[in-house]
Amino acid sequence: MNKGGRNLIILGISATIIAVLTTAISLIVYDASGDIYLDRSRPGFLPEKEEIEEEQQRDDYAFSEDGNLTTEVLDEFLEEYEKVIDLVEKIENPFSEKPLSDDYLGISNAAE
Repeated sequence: MNKGGRNLIILGISATIIAVLTTAISLIVYDASGDIYLDRSRPGFLPEKEEIEEEQQRDDYAFSEDGNLTTEVLDEFLEEYEKVIDLVEKIENPFSEKPLSDDYLGISNAAE
């Protein structure tokens, strides 16, 4: 290997190390400064506690995330599961375009 090739490898490795270090430092500062909580550019990114509670209340059915798995809970899950399976089995031709139509999905066409 000649001197130019070795210098190029050293340059590439050092540039990669510098990029990783500066990125890590910027992410640490971003988190430590609290700016991470101001970033609301994407919907659902770091939601507020009230938003989480509202979403959980809107769910049709939700199991406790920290509860124990007992026979009662399992039976309750199986009942809810059967309800969903029954709805899925009612679809006449699941691979047609009908299940994705606006009417089937309950989407009103506001343009009409």
